[in-house]
Amino acid sequence: MQGGGLTIREMCEAAVVSRASYYRNWRKREPKQEELALRDAIQRLAVKDRYCGYRRILRLLKREGWMVNHKRVLRLMREDNLLSIRRHRFVVTTESQHCWHVYPNLARHMVVRGMNQLWVSDITYVRLQREFIYLAVILDVYSRRVVGWSISRQINSAFAIDALVSALKQRRPAPGLVHHSDRGVQYACTKYVRLLEVHGIISSMSRPGNPYDNAWARAL
Repeated sequence: MQGGGLTIREMCEAAVVSRASYYRNWRKREPKQEELALRDAIQRLAVKDRYCGYRRILRLLKREGWMVNHKRVLRLMREDNLLSIRRHRFVVTTESQHCWHVYPNLARHMVVRGMNQLWVSDITYVRLQREFIYLAVILDVYSRRVVGWSISRQINSAFAIDALVSALKQRRPAPGLVHHSDRGVQYACTKYVRLLEVHGIISSMSRPGNPYDNAWARAL
């Protein structure tokens, strides 16, 4: 959080007030606003890097001047479904529906010469006065048009699938289309991958910790 271009740390130092006192007073006077601002900071950091776990988020928050413990950060990230997936390939027990796999980056060396050859997808958030909403978007790289989108109060696989279904209905692509995304659970989950496979669409995912791999979508 910033005020007049100053971070919380800088404002507290200028006013000769401890950050602990500042946060205690803020939480006491405006608990909802303080939590919304904290969630906003967490959302910004987590959406920027889907591999950013709660420990790293905690370090980044403290670097920005937030006085918060790991339990609170973990709770808020769990409530907002922002916990990252692991970097390595893995399969959970067969009782679970979370058999996620990581796919190679096929989009990196593609030369796109027409529509419906490469779609890219991404998720971002919009902060409203009292809550957050999430936006899932699918973009056709050649035409630079949004071919599918969905909004939701929950950052889950369901609304990412809604965006994909919207794109499929609008474009009806031929088999062989490459769908590129980051490695977030919304795109790696079984239902999303199966929907791609049913329509003959090839999955492609960014390398870990490299936002440039999905620059087309992030430029929206």
